[in-house]
Amino acid sequence: MATSNNPIGSDLEIAQAAKIRHISTIADKIGIDESQLEMYGKYKAKLPLSIIDPEKIKQNKLILVTAMTPTPAGEGKTTTSIGLTEGLNRIGKQALVVLREPSLGPVFGIKGGAAGGGYSQVIPMEDINLHFTGDFSAIEKANNLLAALIDNNLQNTKFSLGLDARTISWKRVMDMNDRALRDIVIGLGGKSGGVPRQDGFNITAASEIMAILCLAEGFSDLKEKIGNIYVGDTSDRKAIYARDLKAPGPMAVLLKDAIKPNLVQTLEGNAAIIHGGPFANIAQGTNSVVATKMGLSLSDYVVTEAGFGADLGAEKFLNIKCGYSGLSPEAVVIVATVRALKYHGGLPLADLKNTDLPALKKGLANLEKHIENIQSFGLQPVVAINKFYSDTEEEIKAVHEKCASLGVGSATCEGWEKGGEGMTELAQRVVEAAEASKGRYKPTYDWKSSVEEKITAIATKIYGASSVVFQPKAKLNLKRIERLGLDHLPICMAKTQNSFSDNPKALGRPEGFELVVREIEIAAGAGFLIPITGVMMRMPGLPSVPASEGMDIDESGRIIGLS
Repeated sequence: MATSNNPIGSDLEIAQAAKIRHISTIADKIGIDESQLEMYGKYKAKLPLSIIDPEKIKQNKLILVTAMTPTPAGEGKTTTSIGLTEGLNRIGKQALVVLREPSLGPVFGIKGGAAGGGYSQVIPMEDINLHFTGDFSAIEKANNLLAALIDNNLQNTKFSLGLDARTISWKRVMDMNDRALRDIVIGLGGKSGGVPRQDGFNITAASEIMAILCLAEGFSDLKEKIGNIYVGDTSDRKAIYARDLKAPGPMAVLLKDAIKPNLVQTLEGNAAIIHGGPFANIAQGTNSVVATKMGLSLSDYVVTEAGFGADLGAEKFLNIKCGYSGLSPEAVVIVATVRALKYHGGLPLADLKNTDLPALKKGLANLEKHIENIQSFGLQPVVAINKFYSDTEEEIKAVHEKCASLGVGSATCEGWEKGGEGMTELAQRVVEAAEASKGRYKPTYDWKSSVEEKITAIATKIYGASSVVFQPKAKLNLKRIERLGLDHLPICMAKTQNSFSDNPKALGRPEGFELVVREIEIAAGAGFLIPITGVMMRMPGLPSVPASEGMDIDESGRIIGLS
């Protein structure tokens, strides 16, 4: 995401021109001996779970970075997270960043990579945005092993569990956007080719295995969660779980390295841990619990992020991830841009470079709602104004004035252009907020409440809906959830990231709307329920002009066009 004209060039060119240190040097800075590293070449390594120290976790400070409602112009949450880490180190604080891994679908599709941008990046950028250390591949294989075991059990009548193929909800996954795989028919090879049935693919980041990996706290916990995956029912309505297929052991074997967090570095030579990558509009949208706890075991300040706007990623980070892990952030950063505010104020995308104070001030309602939401958790946010080259001082001043009127700290951020040097103001504001923290966050709902009450709490308190409508299929799902004894699980809403409502075109701060729940999926292994609102795609399609068209590799192996 470009916020200034740059003499070096693209994000990739900046990353390729950077001085990169051997990963053992980065490890040494945070007290990890080289003997503890599992090297993946010279610049990346896996870290053993034994590094996690519960006592140090209690002593150190967790900073959550979230954002206002996303727009096509981009807000720069990852860039801000990395830049904030650089800024904290520049003002004398020991800090590292913990991020999610990019998915190949967006990398080759329309969104691009997720390694930051400009002078606020994690490197080696090409490796991180491509196959990295193979975590996504392992998750894909584990997911598809369960799919194979399910279809094998249908085929093998001697050892059949009696699964009714019509009730099977488990899909295969692949880490690439491919609309043609959303709905398929399998088993068409005759008697030996399997039982014909309707099936489909999800993208790997939307897999329940991804969600499980990011919530598991060790191999025993991982296997237990895998075993709890709900597969479907028998013809007499007996529930079948992955443990009934003897799947947990072999699936965990495939994940033996993927469960370990990955160590890389920022452009300024600070440590960065990258692990897991669930989507935030479907799954929990945050990196793994073990990665976050590992960061807190190694550094005084840990900066982490949650996907999309605060109504999705931050809500799930607090109500699900923190609920299971016992974590709680000391400060929350809400990333905003002048361009995004004008977009939510009704200015067309093509005109966002133009100064328009009326549109900006109208769009501030969106930011205000996100501020209120973070405050509803008992946390005080800091607003990071991610500066673009087209922003005027008058526009930036208007955002600062709005934040001040709400009693919220704010800082202008120039991490893309200046790296840590452009993020020291935000770093100072974050330190002040963290030191003034009043203790653990307050959840939106009680897990013991009914499923309807929990969904309604999120819809009315976080989104601003007046009510929730449960369609017939959702009502049937509620009965099944109660029958399975899973109504105590927290809620992981599947909703468009482009609006507080379930209508992606309802910009700004919509109010008084009905949130429509079409169905409720069960992710018993991950430990949450997924209400589906609006039209949600678990397998995205490529755009008409995919980002892949601009990518190439030269004779020396140097990649171009990756972003």
